[in-house]
Amino acid sequence: MDDVQTNPNPSVADSDAPVVSSPAEFMADFLLRLQSESEKNQLKLVQELANKGESGLEVLMKWLLERRNASLVGIVDGKAHQLLVAADTPKTQEFLATHLDEGLIALRSPRDIDYSALAHHLVRQEYQEADRLTLEKLCELAGEMATQRRWVYFTEVDQLPSDDLQLINRLWQLYSEGRFGFSVQRELWLGAGKNWERLWGIIGWKSGNTWTRYPNEFTWDMTAPRGHLPLSNQLRGVRAISSLLNHPAWTRQD
Repeated sequence: MDDVQTNPNPSVADSDAPVVSSPAEFMADFLLRLQSESEKNQLKLVQELANKGESGLEVLMKWLLERRNASLVGIVDGKAHQLLVAADTPKTQEFLATHLDEGLIALRSPRDIDYSALAHHLVRQEYQEADRLTLEKLCELAGEMATQRRWVYFTEVDQLPSDDLQLINRLWQLYSEGRFGFSVQRELWLGAGKNWERLWGIIGWKSGNTWTRYPNEFTWDMTAPRGHLPLSNQLRGVRAISSLLNHPAWTRQD
């Protein structure tokens, strides 16, 4: 019969909690968890990593680079990008300048519209400025007259290019943990049975019979209701937002 080695301190060795004894093991453990967890738990994990300081930020940078190179960018990667920008350490600054100087996703527009400033503010959760830029870009897409008047007619909405609308929408979703964006507003509108009055209350644009006043009564951070931003109600009236939420950019994906 083989000898049985007894453990002189079973209370420690028999613990269910994993013991991470080196930075490499720490990184491997978190990377494995990031790969295996649900999206909801991944969002919690990337925040946890950012809170751990330099070692956690190292894992975030490795994770983000691998995901970007594999074209697997999603809302968890957007959150990680935001956390690295917010950390503002020499290492994260170098990483961002080297690998994400042009952003997390390609900002290519068939109309040659520059979306870099919009992405810049969304990464930093500067949602009020991002909302202003969103309307500005929609006006650019609609043409010179819309740019001059600074809002878009409902008859112009149908002509907005799908690729650009999808890019704007993707940026909003990417940097809001999936809470904001035109497609989110459409989902909530459909869920409300296409009832506009119900939608206004759900997304916080109206309380009872009182419209939310721009800008101070709107919520410009992640505590806002889902679908609260961007403020496409600035397009002027129900017909404009109806055209936007019925645009082929979304209906072809249903």
